[in-house]
Amino acid sequence: MFKKILLGLSVVLLLAIGAAAYVYFRVLSPAVLPAGAETVYVTFPTGSSYEQIEQQLQAANLIPNVSTFRMLATRLGYKRDKMRTGRFAITPGMTMLDMIRDLRNGRQAPVNVVLTTEREPENVAAKAARFIEPDSLTIVALMMDTVYLDSIGYTPQTLMTLFIPNSYEFFWNTSPRGFMERMIKEHDLFWSKNQRRDKAKALGLTPEQVYTMASIVEKETLQNDEKPRMAGVYYNRFKINMPLQADPTAVFATRDFTTKRVTTYHTGIDSPYNTYKYTGLPPGPITMSSISSID
Repeated sequence: MFKKILLGLSVVLLLAIGAAAYVYFRVLSPAVLPAGAETVYVTFPTGSSYEQIEQQLQAANLIPNVSTFRMLATRLGYKRDKMRTGRFAITPGMTMLDMIRDLRNGRQAPVNVVLTTEREPENVAAKAARFIEPDSLTIVALMMDTVYLDSIGYTPQTLMTLFIPNSYEFFWNTSPRGFMERMIKEHDLFWSKNQRRDKAKALGLTPEQVYTMASIVEKETLQNDEKPRMAGVYYNRFKINMPLQADPTAVFATRDFTTKRVTTYHTGIDSPYNTYKYTGLPPGPITMSSISSID
């Protein structure tokens, strides 16, 4: 009797070992990407279904065994009506179990949105759309929504003062509003540093006016050591209500951005952006200003 019980236990133990081995070698052990391979980034558009995501992973050769993947997706609660979407990193050595857990938990791989001295809001939108999911037209539509702009304290003319050139980390599936909210936060953080608001106030200028003047300096010279002198010239003219007579503003007014020299055509155009014709600052920036120009 004892031998029979021992034999039965041995059979159960062997079956358990076999099952564990099966699970290990079919589920836990095989890597989706072999060691030494490059990390693969996958992006799942907003609203993607489980089936679409599975097809995308298969197309990228990231599912070694489809039946095992489907079993795990169900058991781990990954497969659901509303899937987590975004951009994810599949790293070398990651198993299907690891991959599904990351996808299920929404552990996204961020992207760096790099904004340089873009000229106008549509250029900012186009640059952002290179890195995040929304297309440029969707972002521009929000930027041109005067009701929305009024709610955040801007106009179409002053909107460019919101954007500070820098590299910003975003999730790929950030919405247009999410993008703008982040820009507002970064703008406020920028002006709170290095006493910038206080320095602007001491000059009798608002941050928006500083930015607008800096945008003119930005188009006058790329040499940082020349910027203080150039800024001083325009600031002094502004203080005595003298026309700034800045060539870049006349170019902006005509939209003749390919011109190699400024002529009477440019300086004679009737536009509030033409500082040969009107005193004071133009209605808004003529480009995104670099931090060096602002400072």
